[in-house]
Amino acid sequence: MGTGGLQCGRPLTIQREATSPKVAPLSLRGVNALLMLVCYTAFEGLFPEIVMRVLVVEDERRIADFISRGLSEQGYAVDVAYDGDEALQWVDVAQFDLIVLDVMLPVRDGVEVCRTLRERGLRTPILMLTARDAVEDRVRGLDSGADDYLVKPFAFAELLARLRALTRREPAVLGTVLRVDDLVLDTRTREASRQRMSLELTSKEYALLEYLMRHPNQVLTRTMIAEHVWNYDFDNATNVIDVHIRNLRRKIDEPFPTKLIQTVRGAGYRISVRQSG
Repeated sequence: MGTGGLQCGRPLTIQREATSPKVAPLSLRGVNALLMLVCYTAFEGLFPEIVMRVLVVEDERRIADFISRGLSEQGYAVDVAYDGDEALQWVDVAQFDLIVLDVMLPVRDGVEVCRTLRERGLRTPILMLTARDAVEDRVRGLDSGADDYLVKPFAFAELLARLRALTRREPAVLGTVLRVDDLVLDTRTREASRQRMSLELTSKEYALLEYLMRHPNQVLTRTMIAEHVWNYDFDNATNVIDVHIRNLRRKIDEPFPTKLIQTVRGAGYRISVRQSG
C-alpha cells in the first residue's frame, strides 16, 4: 500500500555529513521505534480520523499479543514494548493517549517506569497490570503515579471498561508531591506544609486539601467534593463541607498573606494563587 513514497519495510538509513555533531547511536529497539513512528505518521496522513493511541508494555508475548489484537479490533492504534527501557524509548518518540503497563518487566520494572514518566511531567493515563493482588503492591503502583490497576488474569471487557473510564476523567495534577504556590502536600507521607511550616490536618481535611490541590484553578462544586471526599451516604444539604473548608482556611490561609482557598459564589470552591477579580 502506498504511503507517499515511504516504504515501511525497508531498513532506515540515517546519513550525516562529516561536519555534523556527534550524537549517541540509537539502540536497535530505538531505531525500530523511530522507524515505526515514521510509518505511523505516514498512515495517519492517509487516515486523518482521530483514534486513541495506546502503548502496551508487557514482556509476556502471548499476553501482549492478546491485548494488542483486542484493542486493535476495538479501533485503537496500538504499539507494544517488551521491557521498561523500550517503553521509555517509545514515549520519547511518540504521543500516546493511554498506557497499559505491566509491573513485572525486565530491565526496569513497571513501577520505576511509571515513576520516571511522572517525574518527566507526562500526564498520560496509566493502567497498571499486576499478577499480585497484595495491597502493598497496588499501593506501590498507585503511589508511583498510576491512575488505575488491573489484576491478572482479567476479562478483556473489564480492561476496555477501565480504559474508557480513564479517558473520561478530567485532567488532574499527577504525582505524589503537590504544590500550589508555597503550599506543599506529600501524598506518600501525608504531610502538609506551607513556607516549610508543618500543618496538622485531620484525615478529612487532608482528603479535602488533596482533592483541591489535584485540581488547581478549577471550581469544584459541593457535589463534586462530596463524591470524592465523603461517601454516597453523605447528606450534601448539610454545611459539613463549609465547616471543613473554614477549618482548612484557618490552618493554611489565615497565618499567611496570600490566600489560596477561594469561594466562588453560587458554584463552589477552588484553590489558586490567582486572586479572583
